[in-house]
Amino acid sequence: MKRLLAISLLLLSPLARSAEYAFDKVHTQILFTVSHLGFSNSTGAFTEFDGGFVFDENNLEASSVNVSISTKSIDMNDKTWNQHLSGEKWFDVKQFPTMSFKSTGVTKTGDKTMDVKGDLTIKGVTKPVTLAVIFNKAGDQFGKAKAGFSATTSIDRTEFGMPNNAPAIGAQVTIRIEVEGVKQ
Repeated sequence: MKRLLAISLLLLSPLARSAEYAFDKVHTQILFTVSHLGFSNSTGAFTEFDGGFVFDENNLEASSVNVSISTKSIDMNDKTWNQHLSGEKWFDVKQFPTMSFKSTGVTKTGDKTMDVKGDLTIKGVTKPVTLAVIFNKAGDQFGKAKAGFSATTSIDRTEFGMPNNAPAIGAQVTIRIEVEGVKQ
């Protein structure tokens, strides 16, 4: 009986609760904001991405994330701006069709918060970035197990090979990510 109890506890340990999730792309957004000549903060999005995350609600440190983003999917809600930002001086989508983020560690910072450290690669340049993440909820939605998060960070675009027009066009870019994942 003791052996059965020990095996049951092992199976119910935090490692046994870790699960893989794929992005629910309809309910996931990758957004960014940058100052436009000090007049406004222009907001755009990347609409094509792939990847997912491993999540363990009881052991956040065991979690991880990996995402690949199509740079040609940039959407500034204006065709001219989209073409401009796809060019060589900005994202250079012909030479660098993807950018990526791969986590290197997760640190719990509160009951529902964590810092996700990782490597962000844009235009072939990789820099460490920390996402401030809020765990929104995990549960069942219409028979599918899901988990949701909100994340923010800020980067200096000039460090990723996009120095043009800085500081008139803000060097600091705020990134906001809203994620829903479906348990696999």
